[in-house]
Amino acid sequence: MSSQRSSYYENIEVDMMKVVIIGGGPGGYVAAIRAAQKGADVTLIEKKHIGGTCLNVGCIPTKVLLHTAELYHTLKGDAEQLGILVGTLGFDWSKIQARKKAIVQQLSGGVKSLLAANGVNVIMGEAAFLSVNQLAVHYPSGQNETIDFDQAIIATGSKPFMAPIKGNELEGVMTSDAALSLERIPKTLLIIGGGVIGSEFASIYSSLGTKVTIVEALPNIVANMDQELTDYLKYELEKAAVSIYTNTKVEHIERTLSGLKVQVFTESGLSSFEVEKVLLAVGRKPATKALNLEKAGIRVNGDKIVTNNHFQTNIPNIYAIGDCRGEVQLAHVASAEGMAAVEFIMGSRSNIDFNTIPYCVYTKPELAAVGLTEEKAKEQGYKVRIGRFPLHANGKSLIMGETNGVVKFVVDAKTDEILGLHLAGPRATELIVEGALALRLEATVAEIVTTIHAHPTVGESLYEAAHAVHKQAIHLPN
Repeated sequence: MSSQRSSYYENIEVDMMKVVIIGGGPGGYVAAIRAAQKGADVTLIEKKHIGGTCLNVGCIPTKVLLHTAELYHTLKGDAEQLGILVGTLGFDWSKIQARKKAIVQQLSGGVKSLLAANGVNVIMGEAAFLSVNQLAVHYPSGQNETIDFDQAIIATGSKPFMAPIKGNELEGVMTSDAALSLERIPKTLLIIGGGVIGSEFASIYSSLGTKVTIVEALPNIVANMDQELTDYLKYELEKAAVSIYTNTKVEHIERTLSGLKVQVFTESGLSSFEVEKVLLAVGRKPATKALNLEKAGIRVNGDKIVTNNHFQTNIPNIYAIGDCRGEVQLAHVASAEGMAAVEFIMGSRSNIDFNTIPYCVYTKPELAAVGLTEEKAKEQGYKVRIGRFPLHANGKSLIMGETNGVVKFVVDAKTDEILGLHLAGPRATELIVEGALALRLEATVAEIVTTIHAHPTVGESLYEAAHAVHKQAIHLPN
């Protein structure tokens, strides 16, 4: 471990290499800071907001709304049982929006300060390639500037995908960007897409009183996660009066006197819903069109920038990280890729273990996963053992009033190595790091069960689930 640690933090002397980074999101600004720490002359170009989609119209503002909605929902439903007297309970949407804005501004200001402290030159403008060593920057004022560089990192992120549905341009049809800043809470909302984004917005608005309908073309919501986990989420959403239609495709959207009519094709045939608002949440696509990639000869696959394992494009001095690659579209992955790209540029060996990436959904219950699902492990030829521990048997979950969940280990039956960890329940998105570290260290079940977990915590459910792999859980009949 010591040799790995010293190698990772080794400082490489550079003769003021000019590194330009296009995009100031979680991939771009992290790469900029790391390159500056390594001694490069760094310029960061951002066309709109420092912090990118994640900080301004993605991860952060969404979680602000989710946190408030969850508190409101809990107090509305469970206050009396918890012994809390609240009287008439309500919420002020304008104050919720103001708090969201304040948190975003504070974090964005913090990122700007970090860039300045590391000597990064920040340019607010839109960049486009002129050649393999030159960019044009277009400023909001209308002026243009040419910038030369030795190395470039593209970190332009992604934007909401506008599904090719007739009527998607109508007033009242929106993407996640607009759904964060509505002037008022809609009475009815239909969400097209039951993935992470759709499910999180369903959780927000249903908790605040909106009648929400989810329409998903696939057989399950949040289909990239273990169905055992998503069943817990589906139960909770339906308990909150969210209507969920899977194996359902949208035919078209039309305007009515009272709002919008959405025609869908279900397993039972044609049906329709009349709603106030429609949210398009069918995914995101790389934001690369304005870069003039062809001027530098950069290879693409549709809108996706093609790279090798070091995030290097076919042009040796130009790299791409994060959502613009169209691979794993997560903020923490973009940051890790930015660090790895800089390390490679500066001469260090650096790579990412994509098997240890945590996937999180910030609904109630929270969902989190790392590694292989039970189904994927079997597809890859593993004979697996499963260890489960339901949270209704966990003291801290009972105290919190959040017992709808489970911890599930997927383990190689031959070696006892942990192949995957899947969580549904409170603090799942925090606890998943234990699973990520276990996979990174190729840990076995024995290394979990011989690690003392604090009591009472939700985390000790991992300890119990690890014991359950061999039917030796203490607080569960085996």
